[in-house]
Amino acid sequence: MSKIILRTVLIVLVAAFGYGIYYAWSAFPIISSYSAKTMCSCVMLNGRQPDDITSNELSTFPLSLVSVSASFTDSSATGSVFGFAKRKAIYRKGLGCTLINEITEEELRAQQFSLATPPAAHTDTISWPMGDLVPEYSPSAIDMEKINATVEAAFEYPNERRTRAILIIHDGQIIAEKYAEGFDKNSRHMGWSMTKSVMNALIGILVRQEKLTLNAPAPIEAWKNDSRSAITLHHLLQASSGLQWEENYGGPSDATNMLFKKRDAGEYASMAPLLHEPGKIFYYSSGTSNMISWIARKTIGDSVYHRLPYEQLFYPLGMYSMVMEPDAGGTFVASSFSYATARDWARFGMLFLNDGYWSSGRILPEGWVEYSTTPAKGAEQGEYGAQFWLNAGAPGNSINRKYPSVPTDLFWADGYEGQNVFVLPSENLVVVKLSQSTGNFLDDDKFLADIIRALPD
Repeated sequence: MSKIILRTVLIVLVAAFGYGIYYAWSAFPIISSYSAKTMCSCVMLNGRQPDDITSNELSTFPLSLVSVSASFTDSSATGSVFGFAKRKAIYRKGLGCTLINEITEEELRAQQFSLATPPAAHTDTISWPMGDLVPEYSPSAIDMEKINATVEAAFEYPNERRTRAILIIHDGQIIAEKYAEGFDKNSRHMGWSMTKSVMNALIGILVRQEKLTLNAPAPIEAWKNDSRSAITLHHLLQASSGLQWEENYGGPSDATNMLFKKRDAGEYASMAPLLHEPGKIFYYSSGTSNMISWIARKTIGDSVYHRLPYEQLFYPLGMYSMVMEPDAGGTFVASSFSYATARDWARFGMLFLNDGYWSSGRILPEGWVEYSTTPAKGAEQGEYGAQFWLNAGAPGNSINRKYPSVPTDLFWADGYEGQNVFVLPSENLVVVKLSQSTGNFLDDDKFLADIIRALPD
């Protein structure tokens, strides 16, 4: 009996050891890549110090296992776990940071793209919202004492909640703005999945230009002769493609492999098999967002694609800080990688508040915001539209929703660790909240409700 027990224990130990080796082999490259990419973008795009990134963005387990450093000599960052799974990200002007995945560094640095030229704008001399010259604005009808107290409360628990920026826009004017120590109006903040909502706007522009059609089959060559040919751009935008996908960031998965191991995120995601009939099941998927970006690039070509966000969206709105970062193949990682100041995130929210219209004219198609905020089929709680989250609630039951204390017309861009651009048309309100939260998370329902209560009836 003792021999059987010993043999069983040995088998279990060997199996556990084998699984540990397998997991390390799969996971170490992901956390090395995540750390290198984060370090590169925070340092090279935002001018922060490497030690600050290590103490904040990369301080939690398992990221704390990574040794990561930044090099100003070649504008890069490198990470490894106990000396293994070494990964590198490089910075290129106009493109931000890119992980070296399934490509040599020489090939990546040799890539040439047609990039937009930023206009020569002195934003501090241009009035808000096109510029950063903000007039004194404190209308008596707003309870500014309540607003200020609500904003101050959002910055509590600085070691866990890590709120970095709050910006409140009412009737087009900034009524409150606050930054954590070390950040200001010029600091860029990672958007994470708010990038999906930015991609929504870019697709809207291409639809308006009649270069893409929502309800036509998605133009992916590999899908033409199989069941995936029924998937449309509309299905992808509403995350209801029916494709098999694992959106899990706790370890190796479709999502983490795509972002941190693959050269071409959209192409990798497009290889997924069909699991459900398109348009029936909602499943939040970063893969579909990157397929959308990949489709846009293939449709309009490289002579236009890398300039499109800047010339057609960012610069017309005065969003001069915004950077969308590409994968190693050169396609924007539309699921996750963008940076902008709080004010530029607010400008983006204002575009959607204003139904896609700006002072320079219409940017998004007429009806695009309504389309974007229509609940996806299969989203049973009415929680998702086209790359935006919704507070609509289930059909016929608006009580069962994400933010029960906030009106049902609220919609928002949402990113990892507490990045949000909240848009509330009924209150003519845009609220930007940017953070790097790891605990004591802000109660967004109360936060937004407190702001609304301070506004005029």
